[in-house]
Amino acid sequence: MSGVPWSKRARRSLRIWAIQAGRFLGALLPFRLTWALGGLVGRAAWLVGRRDRELALAHLALAFPEKSEAERRAIARGTFLHYGHGAAEAAQIARIDPILTDYVAFAGEGEAMLRGASQAGKGFIFVTGHLGSWELLARRIVRAGVPAIVIAARSWDRRIDDMVEAFRLGGGVPTLFREDPSGGRTLLRALRDGKALGILIDQDTKVQSVFVPFFGHLASTPRAAADLALRFGCPVFVGWSRRRGPKAGDGYVLEVEPVSYDPAPADKEAEALRITATCTARMEQAIRQAPSEWVWMHRRWKTKPPEYK
Repeated sequence: MSGVPWSKRARRSLRIWAIQAGRFLGALLPFRLTWALGGLVGRAAWLVGRRDRELALAHLALAFPEKSEAERRAIARGTFLHYGHGAAEAAQIARIDPILTDYVAFAGEGEAMLRGASQAGKGFIFVTGHLGSWELLARRIVRAGVPAIVIAARSWDRRIDDMVEAFRLGGGVPTLFREDPSGGRTLLRALRDGKALGILIDQDTKVQSVFVPFFGHLASTPRAAADLALRFGCPVFVGWSRRRGPKAGDGYVLEVEPVSYDPAPADKEAEALRITATCTARMEQAIRQAPSEWVWMHRRWKTKPPEYK
């Protein structure tokens, strides 16, 4: 952080102290009170966060041109509320963990599919996105008896990374940061040990990507899940969580679907594109079912395809 201006370092430190204080206070209070306070934080963020509010509304206009302005504003407000409640759940994790199997319940045969893939001993790729609670989703997969590791990028401050890493480890989910020099060996070992490798593909990040449709517009999408599957021949699943209801304690439903692919394609590039497009299309369908639970303030269509530059 030595090259960061003093004023920026001070703002970052204040933000981190606020997060730590919120987590501490939220853990002490009863669940429903923390939930209510999280809702207030979400509503306040909607009112004062002009930049994020405008980004969310602009992206919703791209994704849902058929909806009215009032409908899109309702979705955007719901997104801020959802993440306020998500912060409350993170603070209350000590109370959620003992009831996690009920709080986050698998739909259909999802749990059996993942357990079977893990027991086959080859490891598998689990593709997901920032829908519902991806953190509770990862904990729930581990609770099902499926060892897992998640791939993530480091954030704007190492202290944030340390907090996130500690939170995940508390649920038995190690984090593999892409920037770490030993990441490749850790990844290979995880697959050989039959672990689930969690990869989020719904954001425009500085990684190797391909352009696939997302809400009717080409979006730069990480291709690592497809490349790893083709390299190691391991199964691929796409999954997500979404809230069962709007009230405190309603929890989530976790849905899982297998993604078929040709393990020995004549054109690996085309198959990688197809796998990525398939996973993205399924995530889009899930987001359409619960649009207020996705991160609309993210610049998803920031990178333009070469023909548009």
